[in-house]
Amino acid sequence: MTTHIMDSYALLAFFQNESGADTVREMILSAVAGETNLAMCIVSLGEVWYSIARKQSEETADEYVRAVLGMGIEIVEPDWQLTRLAASYKIRGNISYADCFTAALAKLRNGDVVTGDKEFEVLKDEVGVIWLK
Repeated sequence: MTTHIMDSYALLAFFQNESGADTVREMILSAVAGETNLAMCIVSLGEVWYSIARKQSEETADEYVRAVLGMGIEIVEPDWQLTRLAASYKIRGNISYADCFTAALAKLRNGDVVTGDKEFEVLKDEVGVIWLK
């Protein structure tokens, strides 16, 4: 079964109906149907929350997070193995620490990152990326 790791970029594109939203919607429907594995690091979910809270409100951000929890996306809390790998990606520079967790989760799960965030170019030899357009 295919595994995709959602970056905050992907969920924000979905919620804001931006470019790539249809691709993310198809992936979510596939996960709900049990055809695809979707996962997201809780650090990235925090990015989704604060991005929405900044633009709208904390209450709205809470509503979006509740929606995410019902979308068939496994929310992964980092253990030392995930954190260590994320930190090793961070020392390469030019990528946010939160994105390092997404990449590390993709590496450990043998999945592809779903994003449009060009920061992931730094790790193109480490993890596959499904680029949202």
